[in-house]
Amino acid sequence: MLNGTHGSCSKCCGLIAPSHSRIECDNALCGRLFHRHCTGLSSEQHKLLETIPNLSWRCDGCLGSNQNQQQSSLQLSKWLEQSLRQHEKRLEMLEQRSKLDDEGQQAPMLCPYLPNTISRKAISITVAFVLLTTLLGIILATTTNIFGKTLNKTDFDVIDNGTFVMLKVAEWGGRPPKTILDALELPVHRVIISHTAAEGCESREICSNRTQVVQSFHMDSWGWDHIGYNFLVGGDGRVYEGRGWDRVGAHTKGYNRGSIGISFIGTFTTVRPAERQLKACQLLIAEGVRLKMLAADFRLYGHRQLSATESPGEELYKIIQKWPHWSHEI
Repeated sequence: MLNGTHGSCSKCCGLIAPSHSRIECDNALCGRLFHRHCTGLSSEQHKLLETIPNLSWRCDGCLGSNQNQQQSSLQLSKWLEQSLRQHEKRLEMLEQRSKLDDEGQQAPMLCPYLPNTISRKAISITVAFVLLTTLLGIILATTTNIFGKTLNKTDFDVIDNGTFVMLKVAEWGGRPPKTILDALELPVHRVIISHTAAEGCESREICSNRTQVVQSFHMDSWGWDHIGYNFLVGGDGRVYEGRGWDRVGAHTKGYNRGSIGISFIGTFTTVRPAERQLKACQLLIAEGVRLKMLAADFRLYGHRQLSATESPGEELYKIIQKWPHWSHEI
């Protein structure tokens, strides 16, 4: 608080003349006068006391720090800065309220930390984004339901919906036979299950690659005219055509002419085939019966029953023994 009365300075005990700059402690119980230069305040702090209403100043004695003038000055400086920030915040709030009143917008701000127009735009953009995402989700779900079966047949890595899918030789990247293969006498009365005794697969791309490797081994290393199996079954749930229903295979010596050889891609001595792979084989056999390529009373065998081999692997062999048409009689 500034004052123009006469008196002595409580700091230096000197007379405060009318021409001197003076300041009075705002503590009602104190009221002591000081030369301005005796207060330790800077010129900027004095200017704030003169221009900003409701700011007050108290002497070192009232602040309880007469023994440390430097500390009291720092404390007072911080206090003045805090008061200034509070004052500026009140002015900002009053200005925002005035703008709302002028524009006739009595609704509260949507976001108190942003200008009103920006917060409204942010909320609008967010709502639009949520609605668009929901709409896209509905469209994708509907499209999947409508075209699910078609997509499963062609594009999906695995076939898990019980759909019978068979790829022709050209579709899995195989080579045609070197010569015309011998014809089978139809309907066939035996189905022989084996495994390739190599790595398995769980996608169309990998299963196609595995089938190409088997064909190359049979044709290039063993000199056969075509891949030995009539069909192969992948871990992706697809059937890969080899010699087909009506051509003699090269899979079980002594039994090729009266049987269809189906080989599971992979090794199943200790690993169980995937359910989709088992289902694909069952669908293939049912398709053979429907097409009358297989006799209705055909017999099902494991490769080991007709040849000195561990094929089709212990885990797969245990499974096919529980299938219809499995026979222990040769």
